[in-house]
Amino acid sequence: MKFKSIGGSDSVTGSAHLVIDEDGFECILDYGMFQGLGNETLSRNQHLGLNPHRLNAVVLSHAHIDHSGRIPLLFKNGYKGPVYCTPGTLDLCRILLLDSAHIQEADVRYVNKIRKRRGQDLLKPLYSVTDVERSLKYFKSVPYNNWFSLNANLKFKFIENGHITGSAAVELQWQSPAPKRMLYTGDIGRYHDLLLKAPQPFNAVDFILCESTYGDRLHEPASNMEAQLLKIVNDVCVTNKGKLFIPAFSLGRTQEIVFLMDRMKTKGLWPDVPVFVDSPLSSNATEIVRRHHECFNGSLTEYIQTDPDPFGFNQLHYITERADSKALSDSAAPAIIISASGMADAGRIKHHLFKGLSAAINGVLIVGYCSPSSLGAKLLNGATQVKLFGEPVEVKALVFSMMSLSAHADARELIQYLSCQEAATVKTLYLVHGEDTVKTSFKTRLQALGYSDVQIPQPGVTYTLN
Repeated sequence: MKFKSIGGSDSVTGSAHLVIDEDGFECILDYGMFQGLGNETLSRNQHLGLNPHRLNAVVLSHAHIDHSGRIPLLFKNGYKGPVYCTPGTLDLCRILLLDSAHIQEADVRYVNKIRKRRGQDLLKPLYSVTDVERSLKYFKSVPYNNWFSLNANLKFKFIENGHITGSAAVELQWQSPAPKRMLYTGDIGRYHDLLLKAPQPFNAVDFILCESTYGDRLHEPASNMEAQLLKIVNDVCVTNKGKLFIPAFSLGRTQEIVFLMDRMKTKGLWPDVPVFVDSPLSSNATEIVRRHHECFNGSLTEYIQTDPDPFGFNQLHYITERADSKALSDSAAPAIIISASGMADAGRIKHHLFKGLSAAINGVLIVGYCSPSSLGAKLLNGATQVKLFGEPVEVKALVFSMMSLSAHADARELIQYLSCQEAATVKTLYLVHGEDTVKTSFKTRLQALGYSDVQIPQPGVTYTLN
């Protein structure tokens, strides 16, 4: 058995890992979109890194675009095989991938107006809505903890890993040339998540392909999340009478923030400030999260006994229409605006920031990982000027962060996740989905725990699992 990282081995986006058995059967674990890589982003996404006509199967760990977002590109280029995922992931991909296509088409139209005025070549979206609709016909759902045979030699099962609704680690097992097991962790969630069950342990395996996003740090304590958020809201919206912009991924992070606010509203702590979730995708994703009670943890299950809707309260408004979004952007009234994307590199949040970053009364709250080249990272790093839609924008708004809301395990939780294994019996542990310095730091931690062979795979290099 061999594997090759096509994406996600040298970055925290674009996850795609090709597994090839001895008979040439090819299976890709995720096929995600690269995000937040500046000028490299488009070219990285356009480069397939494999032959879609030789590919036999796609096994998808979860619906986030950096793991699922290039699957329609496979079908656009000739792939016609199955895409296996959990039921929750299938529900979410139906909306996330269509939204991805819509955003690409809208952003290209907007940018092309500027490029046309400048006499520059016009751009094309990576794929279209039609490509997404074609690909979704090939998605097949597989429940957690059920073995599914890909061919006579190779089978897999999904194991709940607490990252987002429907997310899973993928355990692979093959018989030839010798029986072996490998676990692909996908993105590992938190052990005290606001909404979801904790990551589940997995059987003893020979090889591990492990994410390492936060392998060099510990998250802020979750105990003070409400107080921290409340202070930021009061400072920006009540005292300054400004707007607080929260770039947040439509799935997972948006629901966590809304739930925090809902909980404070129930306790009588929430100020009289309107909250707008400005994203059709976030509205649809929230409906899907509501439906998948099987993913809820015990605390949320108990909470909904007294508050049946943990994602809705009087001051909360979900916006879907573009005209309403524009009116909100033009309004000077204090408000909280939660909008995608989480790295602030795409979607409606860019338009809000374009209008609001130059006002000192406003604030921006970053609540999750941002790639180094992304707009979110630039704001976190203190940029005084950024470019939006090709135009320079001064940054006078206050910038805050709350990393305690991260959906990714930190270094301690990553080690906790791996603790179900005997380190000495794991033949090789490969680190992916992390920045280079982070992977190097986490590698040192793992070696100290007894993992004798920890490797950082290079993109495009084939590794033999023997």
